[in-house]
Amino acid sequence: MPHDNLRVLAHPLRMRLLSLLTGTAMSAAEAARELGDTQANISYHLRRLHEAGLLDVAEEVTIRGGRAKRYRHDPDSGRRLTTRNPAEEQLLTKAIAGELLRRASQRAPGRRASLTDAELWVDPAVWARVLEQASKLSQELHAAAQPPRSPGTVRVSASVALFELTEAGAEEAR
Repeated sequence: MPHDNLRVLAHPLRMRLLSLLTGTAMSAAEAARELGDTQANISYHLRRLHEAGLLDVAEEVTIRGGRAKRYRHDPDSGRRLTTRNPAEEQLLTKAIAGELLRRASQRAPGRRASLTDAELWVDPAVWARVLEQASKLSQELHAAAQPPRSPGTVRVSASVALFELTEAGAEEAR
């Protein structure tokens, strides 16, 4: 059954699973070990993400006489989810904010970083160009994702949230 909303992404564990499975395919047991959770819980969330079309079954493997699915996330799959429901968008925004807070607590001290927070007024042509650059940046990072702890890699956090604001928001701030 196809999902047409963002609610499936509102759970913080699902956000972590999508990030984890961008760089490699994993079974529920492998993902559970990596995230320090139970296989049953991870399996449930993997099924939900798969049903929503956000995970692909990359392969099925035989483990101890049974069959296990290995899932992989295609970052472009999120484009299929749509909503006109502000409440669902709020849930997703809260999940992203929570994930950013979790990752920020693990920030490597003394390492280069980029952090920007702004509410600005810009020319529409500049806005369109920046959105395109951000999209390309996200695509490059997702394409370069490797399995956890691959030799020669560093663990990084990337959260990109760029959106146009309503005029009403500016009036409320006054």
